[in-house]
Amino acid sequence: MLPSAADLLAWYDRHRRVLPWRVLAGERPDAYRVWASEIMLQQTTIAAVKPYYERFMARFPTVAALAAAPSEEVMQAWAGLGYYSRARNLHACAMAVVAEHGGRFPDTEEGLRSLPGIGAYTAGAVAAIAFDRPAAAVDGNVERVMTRLFAIEDLLPGARPLVRDRVLALMPHDRPGDFAQGLMDLGATICTPRNPACGLCPWREPCLARIAGTQESFPRKAKKKAGATRYGAAFVLTRTDGAVLLRTRPPKGLLGGMAEVPTSEWRADYELDGAAQDAPVVTRWRQLAPPVRHVFTHFPLELTVFAAKAPAGMQAPPGMRFTAAGRLGEEPFSSVMLKVLETAGAYGMTPKTRD
Repeated sequence: MLPSAADLLAWYDRHRRVLPWRVLAGERPDAYRVWASEIMLQQTTIAAVKPYYERFMARFPTVAALAAAPSEEVMQAWAGLGYYSRARNLHACAMAVVAEHGGRFPDTEEGLRSLPGIGAYTAGAVAAIAFDRPAAAVDGNVERVMTRLFAIEDLLPGARPLVRDRVLALMPHDRPGDFAQGLMDLGATICTPRNPACGLCPWREPCLARIAGTQESFPRKAKKKAGATRYGAAFVLTRTDGAVLLRTRPPKGLLGGMAEVPTSEWRADYELDGAAQDAPVVTRWRQLAPPVRHVFTHFPLELTVFAAKAPAGMQAPPGMRFTAAGRLGEEPFSSVMLKVLETAGAYGMTPKTRD
């Protein structure tokens, strides 16, 4: 028995999820909302994205509104979602759509791929969902469904071209957008990584992994090499009027464009004994405990936090600024920096001091 697109679509019509960025059956999707949701959902769960997405759409209801916004405002609206290069690319893409396409997204994969920050997956998702193009949107959910359905033994990520070919071979020409979303929903709700609900799956009969009883062993993945832990020091300087010394990270690279307290370099061989040389000003610094730990995609980070007080009239060193306590919420802080500020009590919390 071969898998059928009709079986998946019938299942999707009954069980499609209600999501803030998904239109009701029969409605025409808005390419801007589809694109924004797909960028936000990369490396992030739906539960985490929902409140951010709704606030983001309220703040930037159109691609023109997003394109016209200052980059600092976009980064602040994104703060907490992580993977901040996505926010920079989101803003750059919006500006390109307005400047080069009159505020309308291209309706083909090729046209979408020409925009900043849009790769193969996003181009396929937007082309299929927003424009009903027969395009493959292969994310982790789709990889899991297809490798189980066809018992694909090749290791990911190398197996992605084969997975994409399988998707395109099954995709119907009349409802490609619904098919793409049905695949995503199937992987998210039925064909889950652990304990898949095979008895409820519309493709349970033709699924080769289910027949063999090996469904949880798919997809096959190459082992990732863990990055070495990096270490560093973070310096929280608070004036007596409550203002905190901050700076903005370079626009490109890790956490580009985000606000932070001054820090040392983050290195595997960082020596804490020399931390005073990395401090932004010469003063009496107190070492706080415990260190802040955070895991990025490629490496874990451990930051030792130092805190100090400064007089109310102190001026910021070149390239830095003092932000009033009441305006800290307007700064685009990353998750790791929020942990640093919490450790130092910069948000009105009791600082954690070293024994």
